[in-house]
Amino acid sequence: MNTPLFKATIKKFFLLSFTFFLILQANTVSAQKKFKVVIDAGHGGTDPGNLGNGYFEKDIVLKIALEVGKLLKSDESFEVIYTRDDDTFIELNQRGKIAQKSKADLFVSIHCDAFGKSSAYGAGTFVLGLHENDRNFEIAKKENSVILLEDNYKENYDGFDPNAPESVIGLTLMQEEFLDQSLALASLIQNNFTGDLKRKDRLVKQAGFLVLRNTFMPSVLVETGFLTNKAEGAYLNSKKGQQEMATSIFKAIKSYKKQIDANTVVEVKPKEKPKVDTTPKTRIVKGVDFKVQISSSTKKVATASYNFKGLKGIERVRVGAHHKYYYGLTSDYNKAVALRTEAKAKGYKGAFIVAFKNEKKISVKDALALK
Repeated sequence: MNTPLFKATIKKFFLLSFTFFLILQANTVSAQKKFKVVIDAGHGGTDPGNLGNGYFEKDIVLKIALEVGKLLKSDESFEVIYTRDDDTFIELNQRGKIAQKSKADLFVSIHCDAFGKSSAYGAGTFVLGLHENDRNFEIAKKENSVILLEDNYKENYDGFDPNAPESVIGLTLMQEEFLDQSLALASLIQNNFTGDLKRKDRLVKQAGFLVLRNTFMPSVLVETGFLTNKAEGAYLNSKKGQQEMATSIFKAIKSYKKQIDANTVVEVKPKEKPKVDTTPKTRIVKGVDFKVQISSSTKKVATASYNFKGLKGIERVRVGAHHKYYYGLTSDYNKAVALRTEAKAKGYKGAFIVAFKNEKKISVKDALALK
């Protein structure tokens, strides 16, 4: 069998196999680079949501969610995961688990609002946080009450009571690491609603939504408008309204990803380890301060190490209504990478590098481009 023809056949077989392996690897790497977005259509199945003016919230938000997903899928850099893509009831804790299991980069939950007075109208976007007023709490309570339809909800949600304000407090502590990113996305969505679509601005707010409980990633809940308002309900129930709202959300997600990309530097590893290590030990950028942001919170916390899992030298800076917490200060980008690795090892999985020039925040890419 050791003939020239046999050898040529074997050689061709291995060549084809190796080529297939390279293609497979390339596709795998490409897939890993996709930006994963979980789109959550609120309610569904036995839970119709609100029924303002006879409309079904569950049907309207599903159509908007599917349209957002369709638009995202047209861009190869995105991967879309739906918590539901038909009229199915999905428990709230399962929605968060879907996002966690998929290791998503974003979680967007879509809803329609309702109010006792039909005069209320406008769109609002929420991130997880302590309710700042009774209205925010009432919105959260309405969305959270869905758990009462679930079997064994007390066991599934550790005794969470959707009617008790104190139950909300524990939700916020787990997610504040991603508050900054959540607020950034929420602001982009809200700006599109009010700027592009001229919807009444009900602002970006914080409230204790249970659906965001297990989403340890940037997450927002969108209230697209009031079905209890005759004109707004008709708009949201129309194909035109659904497409416009979906486009606004899609454009905001794209803008958010662009911001993230501008602040992310991909370190390309060489295919083969060089015989001589030529990797620079330092990467100093004069006039630039690199820090590692580990958290953003409405609460003012003492910067003692015991409050930050043993990390020392934490800096707290107030920006608007929030306190940002930074770890480390260096003009050496490589050292900042090491600090970020250390913070993540301590449990701050969402830690990221930020750059400042003359005390003004700039993107990391822009910082590294400076000479």
